Amino acid sequence: MTGLPDIVIIVDQHEEYTALRECITLGIPTICLIDTNCDPDLTDISIPANDDAISSIRLVFAFVRAVLAI
Repeated sequence: MTGLPDIVIIVDQHEEYTALRECITLGIPTICLIDTNCDPDLTDISIPANDDAISSIRLVFAFVRAVLAI
């Protein structure tokens, strides 16, 4: 990667806390799946979802893929 990403999608805020803090420091917008144990104030766009269930994650990313037309 030669530059910074335009946006970062984070599935598990607790597991990826270091990456989230780095994005905040560098000013990179973030989209996070927010479970009941997460802080929505740390992300630019929050998607309420169960970040522990693979079926929930697949559903969210199916919508993201459809919106981005990937």
